[in-house]
Amino acid sequence: MIIRITFFAKFVKPFLFFRFATSKGYWKDSCLQYFVRNVGERKAPEINRGYYARVKGVNLLLDAFLEKTEGHCQVINLGAGLDTTFWRLKDENLLPRKFFEVDFPTVVARKIHSIKTKPPLSKPIIDVHSTDSLLLESHVLDSDRYCILGADLRDISSLDEKLKKFQLDPELPTLLFSECVLVYMTPSQSSNLVHWAAETFHTAMFINYEQVNMSDRFGQVMIENLQRRQCTLAGVEVCQSLDSQKERFLKTGWEHANALDMMTVYGVLPRDDVA
Repeated sequence: MIIRITFFAKFVKPFLFFRFATSKGYWKDSCLQYFVRNVGERKAPEINRGYYARVKGVNLLLDAFLEKTEGHCQVINLGAGLDTTFWRLKDENLLPRKFFEVDFPTVVARKIHSIKTKPPLSKPIIDVHSTDSLLLESHVLDSDRYCILGADLRDISSLDEKLKKFQLDPELPTLLFSECVLVYMTPSQSSNLVHWAAETFHTAMFINYEQVNMSDRFGQVMIENLQRRQCTLAGVEVCQSLDSQKERFLKTGWEHANALDMMTVYGVLPRDDVA
């Protein structure tokens, strides 16, 4: 039971922060309200600004990949939680050929229930689906352009099998992204996942948003607070620096890797939007 409580807190809390920030206009997200009903307690502007930089930074990289490939690609959100990227891309006419989401079956079941019961979520999926073959089960929703499935990212063979079952194409340029997901795996488990991505796709990009500098006092306080809640960051040793983050990719088959801290990312966001 402790694992379940910790797990649900882990995937819900960031989206509560997102919900509050969007309610204050830091960025627009018309679909998050259907997954996270309550705005929650007031958050400090520094927290809102940090989440804004995170969302905008990831979106800039994702959109650049989609524009470079002119949409002839696929996107895989690893550990997607309640993410709403698919609906944003649909609204902005930026959808890839197929958008995949993967998370634990319990998370996927909750998300699929919201999609089934909320027309603003289901209609965009149906709008870009051309046949009557839409698959809708408790832990899988598969359509022409959107697929969400339950899987354990630590079980690479099962993950690969499930994705290919729903038309994952290794020949297609592929963008994978994860946000504060790999840190919950052991270094060997996350390396296996990153290696699988490097070996599976001929042309690929991997966006990973995650902690660094975890040996400083701020990082130690974070670790101690999580340990008191019986939640261990199993992969924290890879989060020691920007270099350690890059090394994980370079040692597992990726040709190039770059890492930026969030102050740098914030500094390159469009100035008019930041203002």
